[in-house]
Amino acid sequence: MEYLKAFVIGGLICVIGQILLDTTKLTPAHILVIFLTSGVVLGAIGLYKPIVEFSEAGATVPISGFGYALSRGAIEGAKAKGIIGAFVRGLEA
Repeated sequence: MEYLKAFVIGGLICVIGQILLDTTKLTPAHILVIFLTSGVVLGAIGLYKPIVEFSEAGATVPISGFGYALSRGAIEGAKAKGIIGAFVRGLEA
């Protein structure tokens, strides 16, 4: 069942990217940046964590998962050491 959840969520993320490629004039680089920043924003406001807990690798392997990891590390660093900790922990994550 874990594989199925990871496949479905990861596939949905890829389908969103393909729809953006097919229906807009965005380049793959633009879509990459959109997914990265959406992972950061969704991670910062707490919406990406339930998706990661549900699908695990299906949500952490795509580039949006990288954005989520950056935001999670930066938030933990900011809580521990302030603004400098946000930069350091964001890069460590």
